Amino acid sequence: MKNYIFDFDGTLGDSKNCSVLATQSAYQALDLVVPSDDQIAHYMGIPIEVSFREMASESLDEATFTELLATFRTHYKKLEQGTLALFPHVLDVLNELYVAGKTLFVVSSKSTLVLLRNLEALHISHFFTAVIGADDVSHYKPHPEGILQLVDRFNLDKNDTMMIGDATFDIQMAHAAGVASCGVSWGSHGTDKLAAEKPTYLIHDMRELLAI
Repeated sequence: MKNYIFDFDGTLGDSKNCSVLATQSAYQALDLVVPSDDQIAHYMGIPIEVSFREMASESLDEATFTELLATFRTHYKKLEQGTLALFPHVLDVLNELYVAGKTLFVVSSKSTLVLLRNLEALHISHFFTAVIGADDVSHYKPHPEGILQLVDRFNLDKNDTMMIGDATFDIQMAHAAGVASCGVSWGSHGTDKLAAEKPTYLIHDMRELLAI
């Protein structure tokens, strides 16, 4: 495999605690029904512009919804420095792929600005040729636009390209884009949900990626 496209949250970066705390704080600040930890974890693979409406028990008008997103972003930025971390072996595997001449990308459901900030905070931004955030696409995961943008921009061979992610949305996106897929079991959706999507590969340790 030559081209590796990674999801970020739940795949490279362990941001679950940060996301859960920031989300619950935002809903609570607006006196809304607070989503459970499991609800938040399930929707971590898609943008908050979609997931926050899905998780809301009440109907949200535009003003309230806009305030909810802004409140979440404020809390997330405050929390991320103390709660964001790399999953085991991510740094070593990225370095080995990079040194081997592989081309690495990120397609994430978070905004590009926050994604870049997170990659830089974790000292892995230099490994990636390009990143795609939610604000770079017109259609969110599981739509394949994020992958197809990279395929077109860098003239990638789909037969030599793989999407790696922890959520069913990532596997569905890879299937729709016509590239290989690799589910990782340590993120939000776990082995059973990922296996049901029939990924090309399913791994339980980041180091297994080096054998594919």
